[in-house]
Amino acid sequence: MHFEVPKVKMHSLREFLQHYLMIVLSILTALGLEQWIEHAHHRHAAEYASAQINAELGSTLQDIQDAIQTDEKKLAPLTAIQQAVADDVKKGLPDAEVNRHIRELSGKFALSINWPAFNTQAWDVAVANQSATWIDVSRLHRYAAAYAALRDAASWTSHNATLALDAPRMVDLQTRINLGKDVDPVEFLSVLQQMINSSKGTVGYLRETSVPIKAALANTEK
Repeated sequence: MHFEVPKVKMHSLREFLQHYLMIVLSILTALGLEQWIEHAHHRHAAEYASAQINAELGSTLQDIQDAIQTDEKKLAPLTAIQQAVADDVKKGLPDAEVNRHIRELSGKFALSINWPAFNTQAWDVAVANQSATWIDVSRLHRYAAAYAALRDAASWTSHNATLALDAPRMVDLQTRINLGKDVDPVEFLSVLQQMINSSKGTVGYLRETSVPIKAALANTEK
């Protein structure tokens, strides 16, 4: 910021003080205007970033809820076949009879676990262009917690969601059943329990992930 001080002759102390005060007021006014413009820019940038983040989190939350509903729907047949075969085994039915029942229910013996894409683009942009630093602190903390949960969920689904599942055994059993071959009922129940646990674990993790997202979206008008 540059000011060109006018060159005038001072005829009295009063004129000097008036001229001095005029310069000071001009500088303060310019500085105040500059700060106001900068503050307005920051406020608009924070509002835009918040709107983008809210939209992204809202969409992700809906996708999580849809995935939970889908997983629970697909989990029900697995639970039903587990109950039926477990009852046969507890009754002491011959393996051949149990296998007949397994083949009748083989259409339910399928694992399908769903989870959404855990998008973080809006947050990444806000951090990169520093508009996140101008968002209200309490709201910023909620956003940070929500996106930390999303990153944890993305890592979990990539590496741990099916960690307890013996996929080769599952495929082997599915192949034998589809070919009409007998399987060991206890082994079948063991793999089936792995499938159920993996599905339930995913649903539970998705529910936990949705909690900080809901908190971040609550009272967004503040």
